[in-house]
Amino acid sequence: MIAIPAFLTFPDWLSPVIIPGLPLRWYGMMYLVAFACAYLLVRIQQRQESPEQSAEIIGDLFFWIILGLLLGGRLASALIYDTSGIYWSKPWLIFWPFDSSMRFVGLQGMSYHGGLVGGALGGVLYCRKKGLPVWRWADRIGAAIPLGYTFGRLGNFINGELYGRVSDAPWAMVFPRAEHFPLNLPWAAEMSERLGIEAVGAVNLPRHPSQLYEALGEGVLLWLFLWFIIRPRKQYDGQLMGWYILGYGLVRFFIEYTRQPDANLGFILKLGPDQPIYLVGSLLNFTMGQLLCALMILAGLGLLFWRRYRSSRG
Repeated sequence: MIAIPAFLTFPDWLSPVIIPGLPLRWYGMMYLVAFACAYLLVRIQQRQESPEQSAEIIGDLFFWIILGLLLGGRLASALIYDTSGIYWSKPWLIFWPFDSSMRFVGLQGMSYHGGLVGGALGGVLYCRKKGLPVWRWADRIGAAIPLGYTFGRLGNFINGELYGRVSDAPWAMVFPRAEHFPLNLPWAAEMSERLGIEAVGAVNLPRHPSQLYEALGEGVLLWLFLWFIIRPRKQYDGQLMGWYILGYGLVRFFIEYTRQPDANLGFILKLGPDQPIYLVGSLLNFTMGQLLCALMILAGLGLLFWRRYRSSRG
């Protein structure tokens, strides 16, 4: 009889670095794959709906969107999620890709919600500049984002970062770089003993692989919903983007219950009993990500109602 392990271990053959000694990392490569995937999906839609248009429009549009995404994502990460205050006192470090020893590390930290706002602004500015229908192109982008987003979260998994809260589920995973918990914490000692993890002083406990949850939920499943269910039944421009914003907000809101909050932020809104940020506990304690996703849900609903109203009035 085959024994079923109590938890999984992060694959030791996965490395964040593609070629040792060179500043090539899988996370950056996954971003390139994500953009390429989104580009191809937008191109498919353009060829179906506007075959007379040049593909150069998509390339130029993507340049503006990616520029806005990188600026917005980095600014939000540095100025909102980082509570040290260093970026407010030394703003030139926001886009400085080297650490204190001048070792190239890239831009450490990107905010999805900041990137969404920045990318949207970049796309709108380009469409206005070229006289393109903003909401028609927004729909094409909205239908493509989730599948590209999938690769971004896979990059987070390869990096062994953005892991979830502690769990004893059989698919929970021990991440090598995750925080170790002192065994003088009763809950850590109890879980360590129950899972048969031998440790001295501190223990590395299994976590929810929340990166994979997001890749599946906010990526693959949301893309399938938009591409095969909403897109063929589209009734007005802006409908796909509205459903994307609403769908992402809903899925991410619930996945956030398994994702570990930023230690420097913790729970932004605590309506339930006190709990460590490392454990899945009360459904009434909310993270920054959940509050932003709640705003996305409201924005998605508002966009759907507004665009339907505008289309009905011709």
